[in-house]
Amino acid sequence: MPADPRAVLSRPAPAPDLTVSYGDHPDQVADLRLPAGAGPARRLVVVVHGGFWRAEYDRRHTDPLAVALAALGHPVAQVEYRRTGQPGGGWPGTPADLLTGVTELPRLAAGALPGRVAAGPPLLVGHSAGGHLALYAAATAPAAVGGVLALAPVSNLAEAYRLDLDEGAVAALLGGGPADFPERYAATDPRALVPVSSRTVVIHGACDRQVPIEMSREFVAAGRAAGGEIRLVELPECEHFGLIDPESPAWPQVTAAFRSLLKDH
Repeated sequence: MPADPRAVLSRPAPAPDLTVSYGDHPDQVADLRLPAGAGPARRLVVVVHGGFWRAEYDRRHTDPLAVALAALGHPVAQVEYRRTGQPGGGWPGTPADLLTGVTELPRLAAGALPGRVAAGPPLLVGHSAGGHLALYAAATAPAAVGGVLALAPVSNLAEAYRLDLDEGAVAALLGGGPADFPERYAATDPRALVPVSSRTVVIHGACDRQVPIEMSREFVAAGRAAGGEIRLVELPECEHFGLIDPESPAWPQVTAAFRSLLKDH
């Protein structure tokens, strides 16, 4: 029998080296991981977890991903944020937390990991709903983002609402549909914010049952047509969770895309 692709969500991993706070709420924090080896300081990598923005999913399920990225020699921050189903989560707290975290974490990480974090905006690695938040941050605060690796991102909130992904996840995030709150969708939907000015690579598996690959195809095509530096990597035999699993067959292509974002960093 093939391995359960969701096994990565609960796979044990080493504890982070330390945790920093970017706000007063208990979920306005990030776990930091030292890069492997004793090489030069490198740009911070911020991992943005998914889970359809819901409180029952937190940063812990990206521990294997964060450990693997740190093993490549980069300081890593696993950012947490308030989510739907808890006070302050949803609109506007969830996207506001992500923007604050991305903006503050390079400074906080440099202070906590002296000599290991290079100056400059971080690279964002976001999965699923975390991919949405990473794209949102890059579109709305481009100076704060050095590049985005979006793994099966929810890149079109209006379409995700129409498809009712994860049984009302977008409505829970924004309070309703595009007809109810058009200004919220205009402010937070990556599809409405095309082009993303940061260099972006989108990876999506053709067997994804949580977020359809057609969403990434259309988003990347629109971004390229608008002049954005964005490309799509399609993995024909990959589902949703293999993209964050260092033990999956997809991992070499994930690392290749990650390294491609570093060519000027």
